[in-house]
Amino acid sequence: MLKRPQPQTQFIVFVLFGDIVARRGGKVWTTSLLQMLDVLGVTERAARSTLSRMRRKGWLKPERDGRHSLYAMTARGQRLLAEGGQRIFEPRKTDWDGHWHLVVYSLPEKKRKLRNDLRKRLTWFGFGRLAAGTWISPHDRLAEVESMLDDLSAHGYVQYFSGLCLENSDDREIVEQCWDLKTLNQQYARFIARWEPEFEKCTQSMAAGKALPPAQCFAQRFWITHEYSPFPRLDPNLPTALLPDGWLGDRGVEMFNSYRSLLNEQSNEIIEATLQSPNGRIS
Repeated sequence: MLKRPQPQTQFIVFVLFGDIVARRGGKVWTTSLLQMLDVLGVTERAARSTLSRMRRKGWLKPERDGRHSLYAMTARGQRLLAEGGQRIFEPRKTDWDGHWHLVVYSLPEKKRKLRNDLRKRLTWFGFGRLAAGTWISPHDRLAEVESMLDDLSAHGYVQYFSGLCLENSDDREIVEQCWDLKTLNQQYARFIARWEPEFEKCTQSMAAGKALPPAQCFAQRFWITHEYSPFPRLDPNLPTALLPDGWLGDRGVEMFNSYRSLLNEQSNEIIEATLQSPNGRIS
């Protein structure tokens, strides 16, 4: 069994909500959430402390149903999960029409926090920094950018340009300037080396009729999702024509999706059992 990382409990809660709770009505019994966190190695004391802190920060909102309590994401948290889910499970964008899309902004120094927030969100959407205040993508993400600007109240500072062909510039040079694909490819190589043997072992076991216990499938699916989750922030999902030779991103994404699919049935069995009522148990 692989040695597991020790991420912050808040991040684990976000992954659970985005990958499980949001797909099942958006609300979860407190006891069910605590049980899932326990399977992932989070103590009840640490879990309750984190849930309380996330409530104070405006990410979670508690509710009551008789004697039992539930948690749901606030509107702010739901927007974050929607963006994250879209990027994590976004299909590979292989085709390209040769056009670029630019986001250009100009903010005064007193808007430094807004400028930093714009940079983080544009990076998350796969834009690369072409120049100061100028970000570029081969994909038209106007809808995502409009939603982000609404969220940040930043429409007055930003312009969006679509369908641009860059003159006197080589597209691959633009890619090298805006994204560090060499380092990213090394990270994909480590991810594949870490998880591919586990995937192959699990595939062989299930083919032989030796399925993993449901709780173990649940944990494995969570951890591969957790360890894959930084890639959408780093990987701009470039079309094939812009990718370097020896690119491993497609192989990493395919393995991630295949392993999750392999674990889904057993994992969902335990998820449904613990979410159906406050007294559901993971065994």
